[in-house]
Amino acid sequence: MDEHSRLPLVISFLKIGLFGFGGGYAILPLIGREVVDVRRWLNVGEFADILALSQMTPGPVALNTATYVGFIDSGVVGAAFATLSVCLPPFVIMFMACRFFMSIKDNPRTAGALRLLRPSVVGLVLAAALMLVNRHSFPDWKSVPLFITAFLLTVCFRTNPIFLLVGAGIFGWLFC
Repeated sequence: MDEHSRLPLVISFLKIGLFGFGGGYAILPLIGREVVDVRRWLNVGEFADILALSQMTPGPVALNTATYVGFIDSGVVGAAFATLSVCLPPFVIMFMACRFFMSIKDNPRTAGALRLLRPSVVGLVLAAALMLVNRHSFPDWKSVPLFITAFLLTVCFRTNPIFLLVGAGIFGWLFC
């Protein structure tokens, strides 16, 4: 692909980086909407596969997802463009915010705004999870008990996600 065809990739991930507050899982609905619904670069199943890979590789899930989408769109150069595009807006915003945050951190309104952002981020994470509940993420009967087991092990026993991912991979390899 030539450099002009990467412009939508750059614009999409600049927009995601600029408006994706909450980071990590909270940004996934925004990425999903952009790459699945708006741009149609991926279908829901492909997006779910990329999220699985993004969670298994080191680094922030949103950044890894952007890298994978960029790679699928236009190879290594696309991966670099998407990664830099999603990182640039938060970097600039944080650089500017750090310059004056110390002067407003004790303001009660600032503390109140930050306190009320927490439930919004939880809602965005829940939206990301619900977006993945579909026939592509749960292709057969074996998926449901695996989901319930992973959920319970995470919530009740705080099991390390690496063990859950390795276990799910072994389960899939043995029984699929």
